[in-house]
Amino acid sequence: MTGQGGGHDSALRLVWIYPDLLSTYGDQGNVLVLEQRARGRGIPVEIVHVRSADPVPDQGDIYLIGGGEDRPQILAADRLRRDGGLHRAVANGAALLAVCAGYQIMGSTFGGEEGQPVAGIELLDIASSRGERRAVGELAANVDPALALPILTGFENHMGVTHLGPGVRPLSTTVVGVGNGDGTEGCYAGKVVGTYLHGPALARNPALADLLMEWVVGSLAPLDDGWYERLRQERLGTVLPG
Repeated sequence: MTGQGGGHDSALRLVWIYPDLLSTYGDQGNVLVLEQRARGRGIPVEIVHVRSADPVPDQGDIYLIGGGEDRPQILAADRLRRDGGLHRAVANGAALLAVCAGYQIMGSTFGGEEGQPVAGIELLDIASSRGERRAVGELAANVDPALALPILTGFENHMGVTHLGPGVRPLSTTVVGVGNGDGTEGCYAGKVVGTYLHGPALARNPALADLLMEWVVGSLAPLDDGWYERLRQERLGTVLPG
């Protein structure tokens, strides 16, 4: 589709990857938030659910992949690596939000069931391994100023430690929580964003949802974000002093 500035001649195509494997923590809500925020601006939406037995289409606009347990994560990585559709889509200019297990899959390796390294799909310059303790709880993080987004809020539940290479930038720096394990949370490169945030992430952080859309649609009309802001402030109020 073309940007709003020049008119859009087709629906915004949202591709939800492997809901049968990686949809443990309600991350499908990210798809629903994008749909609602697009339709609220008069942008038509097409949602494509890609199950693990299906090929990943390479002509979507925004791709989303969520969290899950060890075995489904390993299976998802293997199928995505052999399929190649997600790589082609990103090369075509699509945006991608990868959450938790999906985030780890985007790198070169991640920790398997026994902590053994498992090959990822090398879409992001990261490598993940299994940490000593599970990170569980509320997370708040200040976003890279280059993205001009407000503080992120979410819930993390993972054993991963993620090391960022020079090909990516940290998405944010943690105020509360563990994130990547080094004081940062998530990463981004081009139009690809990886994060450990559940909640769902885009329900708690509507500005991030809009950023993903702006990358593929162009400038967006404002929306009434009263409901989202109430949710954000409620969650932030539980973890931040004052």
